[in-house]
Amino acid sequence: MAGWLCQGRAVGMHDDSRMRVAIRPAGAADAAFLTEMLVEAAFWRPEGPRGGVGDVVRHPALAHYVAGWPRPGDLGVVAERGDPIGAAWLRYFTADDPGYGFVDTATPEVSMGVLPQWRGQGVGQRLLDSLVDAARRAGVVALSLSVEPGNHARRLYERSGFEQVGAAGGALTMLLHLC
Repeated sequence: MAGWLCQGRAVGMHDDSRMRVAIRPAGAADAAFLTEMLVEAAFWRPEGPRGGVGDVVRHPALAHYVAGWPRPGDLGVVAERGDPIGAAWLRYFTADDPGYGFVDTATPEVSMGVLPQWRGQGVGQRLLDSLVDAARRAGVVALSLSVEPGNHARRLYERSGFEQVGAAGGALTMLLHLC
């Protein structure tokens, strides 16, 4: 990680005419919810096969996004409207155990999920903005992620400044420079 901090906004309340959503830091008590949001991210197609938490936990390539949450260096945010409705988090991986959007060991990978009934209402943008701000405050200089070309979240990532830097297994690897 960088030896200097980027400047960012505080995590907090976001409001528009449609709804009020609280964004708070993710902690150890959120591990089960992050796993649920990983299910939403991994099985995003409404018409596609649907998996569950058990499928994620038994699949090492998915489980390592949430296993042992939080590990040193992990950072995340949770969106709430009474109850949790979405989450975004970052985690560092190694070359021996890379994530789908792995770029290098110095660049954490972003994961994000929103409950289906809250999609398309700005929750994902609020989560991503808050995570990016928190990452900047923590001195993170870049973020990576993996997204399938047909996933609507791809537009969100592109609007937020992520750029394609590779492709693997039918998915795009995207990178956002924070400073």
